[in-house]
Amino acid sequence: MRRWWSGVSVAERKFLHELVSLLNTIVSVRTTDGRVITGRLVGFEPRTLSICLWNARVEGAGGAEGAGAEIPKLFLNGSAIVELWSAERPFDLRGLRDRIASAFGGYEHVKLLEDERVIIVAGRVKVSKEGVEGTGPLAERVRRIYEEFVKEWKAKQEKEKR
Repeated sequence: MRRWWSGVSVAERKFLHELVSLLNTIVSVRTTDGRVITGRLVGFEPRTLSICLWNARVEGAGGAEGAGAEIPKLFLNGSAIVELWSAERPFDLRGLRDRIASAFGGYEHVKLLEDERVIIVAGRVKVSKEGVEGTGPLAERVRRIYEEFVKEWKAKQEKEKR
């Protein structure tokens, strides 16, 4: 299976890995004309860094019309983007992996696949930001750990907003 990062340098791979970690999160971009646009990053093109945002909102007019308007689906050419930043803290998958590993007595059966943004427990249970996939007692135990972790993570997010 050919991976998306084959043929690129380590630095490029790390850069793209960070960009991949922002998929399905709220990001803001500043454009070359000074507008700030915030929306959910749902895709990007690695060569040009063109992006697709859902439910995008133009926040800074920068002389442009339509400030404040919500755009259901917006494609931005990479050459028009000056900077891009996360508007929300990324999900702490490493922290979740550590929590699961401590409950299972170590990392031997708990593997974090960073490129896929998933944790595999005992080769049978798959855990991601979205939830736990699997059945049986092992999956239920992992699901309880996941739910507790997410509850604490969300509470921490809310506390930081204040």
